[in-house]
Amino acid sequence: MGDDRGDEADIARTAMNKAMLRIVPFLLLAYIMAYIDRVNVSFAALQMNADLGFSATVYGFGGGLFFMGYALFEIPSGAMASRFGPRQWLARIMISWGLLAVGMMFIRSAPQFYLMRFLLGAAEAGFFPGVVYYLSHWFPKSHRGRAVSRIYIAPALAGVVMGATAAPLLGLDGLAGWRGWQWVFLAQGLPAVLMGCAILRFLPDRPEDVRWLAPAEKAWIAEALARDAAVIGHAERHDLRTVLANPAVWLLGCTGLLLNGAMGGFLLSAPAVLAANGGLTTRTIGWLVSIGGFNGAVVILLAGWYSDRHGDRLLYAAGLGSIAALGLFLIGLAPSPGAVMAGYLLQTAVGFSAGALVIASWPDTLPVRQLAMGSGAINTLWQLGSFASPYVFGAVRDATGSYHAGMLGSATLALVYVGYVLYVRARIKGMQGRHLRAAAAI
Repeated sequence: MGDDRGDEADIARTAMNKAMLRIVPFLLLAYIMAYIDRVNVSFAALQMNADLGFSATVYGFGGGLFFMGYALFEIPSGAMASRFGPRQWLARIMISWGLLAVGMMFIRSAPQFYLMRFLLGAAEAGFFPGVVYYLSHWFPKSHRGRAVSRIYIAPALAGVVMGATAAPLLGLDGLAGWRGWQWVFLAQGLPAVLMGCAILRFLPDRPEDVRWLAPAEKAWIAEALARDAAVIGHAERHDLRTVLANPAVWLLGCTGLLLNGAMGGFLLSAPAVLAANGGLTTRTIGWLVSIGGFNGAVVILLAGWYSDRHGDRLLYAAGLGSIAALGLFLIGLAPSPGAVMAGYLLQTAVGFSAGALVIASWPDTLPVRQLAMGSGAINTLWQLGSFASPYVFGAVRDATGSYHAGMLGSATLALVYVGYVLYVRARIKGMQGRHLRAAAAI
């Protein structure tokens, strides 16, 4: 009996190590590119807003329109991922958004800015839910937190890349007759097109399709996923009406509505906030963003590993959210450049981890047949928070003449997020307990 358990542990460890090495690097690199193309406008804005005459309100509204396009097409995109397969759909998403990201270099007016940001969001819609859906076919709950966290370090690593490259790209100002902000969009958009082609060619669909897993390893993955599904329950139907009737979709969706509402406006204006509140130079901001991104990546990996070992993802998400709120308060109060930098490093260290742990709980909570469309519905609510936040943040900046009030409002909303996550944790635990009791009574 002991040898059997040892053999099973060895098979599980080998299977998961192979899957991590073969799959996660592709998806991580793709998400880094996605996030760069989503927020590189924050660095481009240091030149672009002055060139095109954009106010903080115009910039905030256009920045937020990305998330409106994302939200409107999120559920249809999730349905398409389920129908055509996540690999093919992820490749389509990357190629189309990469082309649109390059097209951002040609905008000349506010309406063009609005249109391109909306189209970019529509093109990227469904990307991360598609990734979560894809991972649900490969990683059981006991390993899924690590898989998700190793991909969700992408926003943090994107900060490292942007911080290191934005200043040099902006420094190309005048080369070939283009402004520095145009070089930012060109250099950071083209790689996504190439990565989309690579995913289509090299990313496998399901464990049973690959040769690099032994039969015993494939069998272990199938059995582990079946055990997880038994806890969640089997969904006979997975149409939109049934998915939206699942209370877990709304509970998890509203967590992101609050989190992205608290963080989104700041993230799309971070370089400008650091310059205004901390008096920092562009080069110093670039290094600070890189350091913050590195710290964030480390914390995400630790959070994913720890939540797999201890299981209580939502409790840890609430704890990390409270630290992020503290960082936002420090930036908003801004008594000194040192306090602003400390607040930024606190926020970037834990902000993405708070979201990553909630995302890792999606497959723990939704039946697998509802996961593709359910993730899309959840992420729609998340993106609505991202849409509203930059616009409100910019409007408050124009109305008050500073970023202080917007930062304090973001910090307060982050505290609301913390309390709400604890409420969601209690509700989901109750729902799963009732399901297990009902199953035991049959």
